[in-house]
Amino acid sequence: MDDIDRRIINRLQGGFPICEHPYREAARELGIGEEELIERLEKMLEDRRLSRFGPMYHAEKLGGGLSLCAMAIPEEKFDTVAEQVNTFPEVAHNYARDHQLNMWFVLATETPERIGEVLEEIERVTGYRVYNMPKLEEFYVGLRFEL
Repeated sequence: MDDIDRRIINRLQGGFPICEHPYREAARELGIGEEELIERLEKMLEDRRLSRFGPMYHAEKLGGGLSLCAMAIPEEKFDTVAEQVNTFPEVAHNYARDHQLNMWFVLATETPERIGEVLEEIERVTGYRVYNMPKLEEFYVGLRFEL
């Protein structure tokens, strides 16, 4: 990762321009060309230096459902179950934890009612129980990873 890639990541974590030509504006702020910015983002996604580049939607404010979920998966089945869970388009941020409940993910659905439906589908496909932990209160942390 060179200095330009670092600057791109650090700058774009703080937001993306909302205008007619957002890539052009972001590139101008970074002192590079629009094509170079797009190419660098594509390359970082391709080689997995970035796992995702896109907007974060607040599902609940859009009328949807959002919940934190966890599962207890035997170590030897973890990768297989993770692949099964990740096939659901409603699943995001699936990661391993060092805990009895060792698989955690966020579920975001178009409607609040869909949360229960997707949880049942995941349990049916995987054969393992999903623990649903809906948000009771929201806190804004403003997490950034400065490179």
